[in-house]
Amino acid sequence: MTLRFAEISAPRPEPAALADAYGALHARLAADAPATLAAWDRLRRETETWSALAHLRFAQDTRDPEARAAREHADAMAPVVQDHETRFKQRLLDEVDGAVLAAATGGHAPRLWACDITSFAPAIAADLEEESRLVARYTALLAGAAIPFEGEVLNLAGLAPAAESPDRARRHAAEAARWGFFAAHGAELDALYDALVRLRHGMALKLGDAGFVPLAYRRMRRLDYGPAEVARYREEIRREVTPLVAELLERRRRAHGWERLMFWDEAFIDPEGNPGPAASGAALLDAAQGMFDAMGHGLGGFFAMMREGGFLDLENRPGKAGGGFCTAFPTHGAPFIFANFNGTHQDIGVFTHEMGHAFQCWESRNLPGLDQLWPTMESAEIHSMGLEFLTHPQIGRLVGEAAAGRFRRMHLIASLSFLPYGACVDHFQHEVFARPEATPEERHAIWRALERLYMPWTEYGDLAHPARGGRWQAKQHIYASPFYYIDYTLALCCALQLWVRMRRAPEETMAAYAALCARGGSLPFGGLVESAGLASPFAPGVLAEAVRAARKELA
Repeated sequence: MTLRFAEISAPRPEPAALADAYGALHARLAADAPATLAAWDRLRRETETWSALAHLRFAQDTRDPEARAAREHADAMAPVVQDHETRFKQRLLDEVDGAVLAAATGGHAPRLWACDITSFAPAIAADLEEESRLVARYTALLAGAAIPFEGEVLNLAGLAPAAESPDRARRHAAEAARWGFFAAHGAELDALYDALVRLRHGMALKLGDAGFVPLAYRRMRRLDYGPAEVARYREEIRREVTPLVAELLERRRRAHGWERLMFWDEAFIDPEGNPGPAASGAALLDAAQGMFDAMGHGLGGFFAMMREGGFLDLENRPGKAGGGFCTAFPTHGAPFIFANFNGTHQDIGVFTHEMGHAFQCWESRNLPGLDQLWPTMESAEIHSMGLEFLTHPQIGRLVGEAAAGRFRRMHLIASLSFLPYGACVDHFQHEVFARPEATPEERHAIWRALERLYMPWTEYGDLAHPARGGRWQAKQHIYASPFYYIDYTLALCCALQLWVRMRRAPEETMAAYAALCARGGSLPFGGLVESAGLASPFAPGVLAEAVRAARKELA
């Protein structure tokens, strides 16, 4: 029988009922720890399923008052849930034998709990709710964009096809329209971010930290590396990748005969026009089914379940939150893919990316304990970015066989070009939280300085808002998920290793990838990387070797 999204539900958590449920868990823990741990896991899965549904439905229509109210209730309940979980985790670590915990939840989970305990105290409960409220305001503001362009009114995702047009003037016009929206709302976006920075810094102080960065790393559950390792990795990106991207862009400038390569030229990668989906709607999903069937290792059957069960929301529409993501309903182990298709190559990138997340979630659904359903995010992004590259041999099914080679080249160039930008986003946040008292103008200056360091080729021309340092305001992660961005660059280094291996030993590589997905969150980042036969991005020379392989391919 096919699992169906429409049939998934969970009880709405309320403070009194949640307190009673946790009271019962505390009361029976000493008498029967294994049974209590199983009951706790069921309760957590129900609570998380309800929260995932509430956040998804808000993203599907940010204008729906019922969805907004449910999202607000979820945001209000989040610190209540976190308080209960923190207290219970502390008691588990203090009183329950480690072997019993490992049998019920996996050996890695208690390490995660020890980290979680340091990231919350009742003193910051109201701050966490306010943080969620501010993030929801940002999401709704961007989702509500209604931008006049070429006789239509478009949202931000709707502008993307014109921003990749072979017509240079049209690309410029699309970027002018896009950044006109951000300029019009720039003061509000600055105020929102200023409030978030001060709020997050204040929470860190309440928890005994000198600033937000250590707290942010604990919130991301980063157990085996810290800011020093990340700083060295960013520098390797600047040293190894920035020159290659500059060289690729200079080739593009010369090929087109442009006097200068401008910001609106960067997204136009393929001289024949960026290849996009060869079909849309059901025909595109049929082609995807054929691709995943051919790849094997359970991908075909899994995608059929997702499609038949209604676990896909892919089309762009007014009021829908921007971007793409994968969420999950742990009562059933089922994931859900959210996207905003607009007819560009980004549709394929987002789709294969989120399918990687979804497949991993499905493969690891039967691991013991909720904490293993997802790994930490830099590990999770290996599954998503890895699948982007592992679909290369079959990508002609989605873009047409005639365009398959061009798509693969474009995807490799876009991936390399992302690395300096990803490092810049991460470095920006480290600098911002080192100076939480900085003014909005000073933050824009920080971005401009870092942009010159990582992306010295960027020329905005008459696009005044990004030229003043406002480009970062379009990056949702900076507002909603602080410090969740270097993760993509770390995972991309691993994905490039999979790409190299795939070309040499496709079946072996696919088997290793599927096995990595099945391990879920059973290990920290370094352990998962090693288990898949990959080299850590933090090891000297690993990124440089991957870049050399890419340079050879693009010669």
